[in-house]
Amino acid sequence: MQYFPVFLDMASADVLIVGGGVVAERKWRLLAKTPARIRIVAPELTPSLRQAAESGAIDWAPRGFEAADVTGQRLVIAATSDTQVNHAVADAARGAAIPVNVVDDRAACTAITPAIVERGELIVAISSQGAMPVLARRVRERIEQALPQRLGAFIATAGRYRDRVRAQLAPARVRGFWERLVDGLWREGFAESDAVLAQRIDSALDQAASSEAMQPGRVTLVGGGPGDPGLLTLRALRRLQDADVVLFDRLVNQALVDLARRDAERIHVGKRRDRHTVPQSEINALMIEHARAGKQVVRLKGGDPFIFGRGGEEIADVAAAGLQVEVVPGITAAAGCAAYAGIPLTHRDHAQSCMLVTGHRKANGALDLPWTAMAAPQQTLVVYMGLATLGELCQQLIAHGLAADHPCAMVESGTLQSQRVVTGTLATLEAAVADTGLTGPALLIVGTVVRLRQELAWFDEQSATR
Repeated sequence: MQYFPVFLDMASADVLIVGGGVVAERKWRLLAKTPARIRIVAPELTPSLRQAAESGAIDWAPRGFEAADVTGQRLVIAATSDTQVNHAVADAARGAAIPVNVVDDRAACTAITPAIVERGELIVAISSQGAMPVLARRVRERIEQALPQRLGAFIATAGRYRDRVRAQLAPARVRGFWERLVDGLWREGFAESDAVLAQRIDSALDQAASSEAMQPGRVTLVGGGPGDPGLLTLRALRRLQDADVVLFDRLVNQALVDLARRDAERIHVGKRRDRHTVPQSEINALMIEHARAGKQVVRLKGGDPFIFGRGGEEIADVAAAGLQVEVVPGITAAAGCAAYAGIPLTHRDHAQSCMLVTGHRKANGALDLPWTAMAAPQQTLVVYMGLATLGELCQQLIAHGLAADHPCAMVESGTLQSQRVVTGTLATLEAAVADTGLTGPALLIVGTVVRLRQELAWFDEQSATR
């Protein structure tokens, strides 16, 4: 992100526009919506700008640009048709550490003007960082269509209630009150009159205040899927954006954590293979503690919480504490990684069943698994966390009846751009994985369906063209 988005306070601000043509007029019309004092330096003006100068709406200096013109300005805009003049303006502004926007010259800018959607006090700014302004305008059009026209009226009405809401409700309940109110009114398009909006807010606040005793929060186990943020469910996204606290593991893609609302507390509990930074009992205690304080807690887990994710253990402790719980399923690694590797888990010519197991050793070091069932023919076997025990897994499957040349594959970082897939047989895969240098997280897939990857590796082809 080269450009940091920020809104400038234009009250009592001085803004300089160099240029008096159509482009300068367009910039003036946008700035005229603010209380800024606008000065234009240009030998000539468009009729509209001249009229504004005559009415006193702008201060016009009818001459060419001089470097001293930038002194004391909050913002400078170069909008002439002369590249040399525009660059002179940019140089002077940069020398005075003043943000400068040079129209249609991204390299000369230290500030860019975004596409804007306005709904009263709500301002949405969209920018492609100067790379593709047409796209930014198209996004603005979509947002214009999505935002109710009376949203500004609601903001103005609701703004008068902010102090009253804070006075009548406990701090932990304020955000939830506004969220429920907005969600209900949004469905109706905020179509009521200002008087009706006020009545609705009064009623909602009276109802919330009458049950002001601290209500416990909620703990939601959210399945983040195998890694690609695009595979997150709509409900999972909603819970992340509602959360006050997010607890997440090392294996969760940081891009998923970043989807939580900006002011949510993020707690890294660091679980990884053979090294649990925070014990499970402490993780459960953290969730319970924050929920009892009235907060919305999300326990963000890779894959699906109920498939090798200890979700059952976590939700049992939370429920036993008398707290509200919810589970949002996620795409488990077996389904996601296999799909992105081009390996169907079932196929009528290859596998009529699929078995999921975990390759973790027990505390005593034993790899105690249902080997006979795992070595059944015409099924696909998926082993989670099987990289560290790959050699023993392959040996045991051969010992229990599968052929040494039975196909298998190891998928590392499945669904991400860094995904790597190594294929082989039970006899050759361990050496192939070692040669490739896979470090995990990785998933082992065993079955004749692996042969279909040669035809179905769609994600490899897409990645190669990116």
